[in-house]
Amino acid sequence: MQVALIQHRNAIDRATSLAETAAAVAEAARGGAQLVVLAELHTGPYFCQVEAPAEFDRAEPIPGPSTAALGAMAREHRVVLVGSLFEYRAPGLYHNTAVVLERDGGIVGRYRKMHIPDDPGYYEKYYFTPGDTGFNPVDTSLGRLGVLVCWDQWYPEAARLMALAGAEVLIYPTAIGWDPADTQAEQERQRDAWITVQRGHAVANNLPVLACNRTGFEPDPSGASAGAEFWGSSFVAGPQGELLARAGSETAEILRAEIDPSRTERVRRQWPFLRDRRIDAYEGLLRRYID
Repeated sequence: MQVALIQHRNAIDRATSLAETAAAVAEAARGGAQLVVLAELHTGPYFCQVEAPAEFDRAEPIPGPSTAALGAMAREHRVVLVGSLFEYRAPGLYHNTAVVLERDGGIVGRYRKMHIPDDPGYYEKYYFTPGDTGFNPVDTSLGRLGVLVCWDQWYPEAARLMALAGAEVLIYPTAIGWDPADTQAEQERQRDAWITVQRGHAVANNLPVLACNRTGFEPDPSGASAGAEFWGSSFVAGPQGELLARAGSETAEILRAEIDPSRTERVRRQWPFLRDRRIDAYEGLLRRYID
């Protein structure tokens, strides 16, 4: 399967972002991509650096204007497309939602982000209600896609549940970056941890992993912090955690790779992690903490 990750920089507005996305999807398709993945909240800036009621105006229904535009891209280029949107579900109810569009442009699935962070520069709990879709893969013409979103990527439970439900690939639209005030050593530790934990999900579940991040500096609109420097570094890993492709940290680019979902069966015969799970002894995972 030929895949492409669109690592983008923040655009001025939704219309500009979607136009840039359309050009990137067209280029990816010309290069042979069958599956195209976009970064988290790719239709505008990462607005969660501040808590501001006016930012809710960015939300839109699904289906809505952005899914119509993304569907047109998928249909024109005959690709399966994974997008990430600020979903308006009902008055006062909003989600951080990934959508999957088939080659005919239709929406075949959505995933509402389950793990919601609340940290300096990432005030997502103010905007997003935790997801209620569960960890269910989306069936597409290319196979079963285990779509998760950003903060979910730190939780092995989420990856495992997707794998147990039959996901053939794990996909993480992402918006994560450095605090420019951090030392270079601290910044490198954070990025290395981000890559390592997701490669661990690939290994533990014997699944390919696609992590698509945004890149570039975005100022804090309030001026209270130094802003966010999104570190890019989008990557594709194989089912033994091997890096198949990795993007740079500072520029927008289209990252291409070839993955072979059929390798999962062969690798699981060598490393039978699912066979040896002690499901009779894991009840503690349902507790917040074991005193």
